[in-house]
Amino acid sequence: MIVATTRGFLGRRRERDPRLPPGQYDVGAGWPVLTAEATPRVDADTWTVTVDGLVDTPTTWTLRELRLLTPSVYAGDIHCVTTWSKLDTNFSGISFDTLLDAVGVQDEAKFVVERSTTGYTTNLPLDDVRGGKAWVVWEHEGRPLPREHGGPVRMIVPHLYFWKSAKWIERITLLDHDEPGFWEVNGYHERGDPWREQRFDGD
Repeated sequence: MIVATTRGFLGRRRERDPRLPPGQYDVGAGWPVLTAEATPRVDADTWTVTVDGLVDTPTTWTLRELRLLTPSVYAGDIHCVTTWSKLDTNFSGISFDTLLDAVGVQDEAKFVVERSTTGYTTNLPLDDVRGGKAWVVWEHEGRPLPREHGGPVRMIVPHLYFWKSAKWIERITLLDHDEPGFWEVNGYHERGDPWREQRFDGD
């Protein structure tokens, strides 16, 4: 006997959110904590970040000095290489373009290395952190950035997998050559575009 099933019995097929890159799922209200090292305690009052390398004026800022610069907000989605995505999230800080304008980028500069207080590093083409693509942030959803998520201050480069957004940032160096960071020398992709599923070397 053939039994016909109805659409109502099976339920509607749930449409995939077009904001989710391939292989990603919506984590909802959560925000998983993933780190390559122990979570440090960084004092916001003594924390500094330096932008140096192939720049005209290497400069170091305190958090108080950063707050005096033109503020900027990122409102959108972030994506982790471990397959979760957080949609419609919000970070406050400054555009990385503001710091680049302050130091003056030399023509030879083509790459950036982000360094955390823990020694963690990650590398990026300069084009991936300029032109409104990256931020230095200290607030998430209107509150101080939690320590486990990189507080007091972190980078965010939301159009790439989030390992490219270094927590506890302390130095950003511009170079004329690529210098792979922690995960890149351990088999992860050099760039990490979620929409191309660039998770591992060779993807």
